[in-house]
Amino acid sequence: MASKAIILELLIATCVVAVFASDPSPLQDFCVADPNSMVKVNGGVCKDPKAVTADDFFFNGLNKVGNTSNPVGSRVSAVNVVQIPGLNTLGISLARVDYAPRGINPPHTHPRATEILTVLEGTLLVGFVTSNTENRLFTKVLQKGDVFVFPIGLIHFQQNIGHGHAVAIAALSSQNPGVITIANAVFGSNPDIPTDVLAKAFQTHKPIIAGIQAKF
Repeated sequence: MASKAIILELLIATCVVAVFASDPSPLQDFCVADPNSMVKVNGGVCKDPKAVTADDFFFNGLNKVGNTSNPVGSRVSAVNVVQIPGLNTLGISLARVDYAPRGINPPHTHPRATEILTVLEGTLLVGFVTSNTENRLFTKVLQKGDVFVFPIGLIHFQQNIGHGHAVAIAALSSQNPGVITIANAVFGSNPDIPTDVLAKAFQTHKPIIAGIQAKF
């Protein structure tokens, strides 16, 4: 009987956690994420309010230029719930994106967020593609002060088409928007997607696919 009572208590506790974790309405002033909690819910478990400090709502360093010395020539400096625990449950985050000349933020998606991008310096070619079967491409050249929106879940990209360094700030409608970079996901999966699958999907030959996979 004792074991049944314990099981019942655990089930009730699990149900209570699930209900409150999924409630979209705020039930208190804030819910600062507790990175030390072992409980897993859709979001971070609330830190004890008595242990919350101003630093839980603070991030320093977004003024620093990102290192763009990489194959794509860009660097994304994210500021989400990992960097600011106080963003937990608030549904917002942002990122700084630096671009070397001709650098790109390669085609990618945010599975949990819409993005609004503001150019601070430079000239960017930006675009996104609609879903199958239309696959319509929307593109625009942005200058300093221009703003562009990428709808949630759609593949999008940016390219620095100016002669100097470019920088933009992206705001996103999730405290943890996630990112799926298409090339990395397709050619750099762990373990690899079979070359014959990708060769057929991209209508090319397996050695070509293997050569691309080797770069990831």
